[in-house]
Amino acid sequence: MIAENVAALLGELSAGNAFGEPVTLVAATKTRTPEEINEAIRAGITDVGENKVQEFREKYDLVRGGVRHFIGHLQTNKVKYLIGKTNLYHSIDRDELAAEVAKRSRNAGIVSDVLIQVNIGNEESKGGYPLTDAFSVYKRLSRTEGLRVRGFMAMLPAVGSEERLGALCDDMRKLYEKAKQTDERIAYLSMGMSGDWKLCLAHGANMIRLGTAIFGARDYASRP
Repeated sequence: MIAENVAALLGELSAGNAFGEPVTLVAATKTRTPEEINEAIRAGITDVGENKVQEFREKYDLVRGGVRHFIGHLQTNKVKYLIGKTNLYHSIDRDELAAEVAKRSRNAGIVSDVLIQVNIGNEESKGGYPLTDAFSVYKRLSRTEGLRVRGFMAMLPAVGSEERLGALCDDMRKLYEKAKQTDERIAYLSMGMSGDWKLCLAHGANMIRLGTAIFGARDYASRP
């Protein structure tokens, strides 16, 4: 099933997004076994993303290949476990976290690629910078030694009309383009999960994070 799902998705994504840009498919691997992840990689998945540091650490040496993403909420005291092993951090959602990733990266003699998380729906349950602050945050973090800002990430609200959700995506695309106009390092607008990825691609996302669409429904009871 995994191989078939991956083949179908890659076929559908081959045309790119609404702007004709290539789309990066990140497999969201929360609760998935290394065997399942490796099957997805053999089927053509190039990028894998974990939500939890414990799972990232447990699976890191067991997953064969793949660009490694961290896509979940990140506590500052767990950054040390990811430095040098994560190719892209999607969820830089506050200054404290940005400072910790920057400090640990400098200490390790590396530069970490990051996305700035925007709380596009102004939801109390989600982290991220307000859209009104996001560009100034980008300007500030892009000057921070140890960080390389590559773009932005957002999660759409779970409810809302397609028109409203599309408008939120459009706001994110405008932010992305404003930064990209003057910074060649800006490359990613990470927006879209298994329930809304088609809408996000239609409004300019070029990176999506899919779990259920690749692996099927999660079985949380199988995790300790």
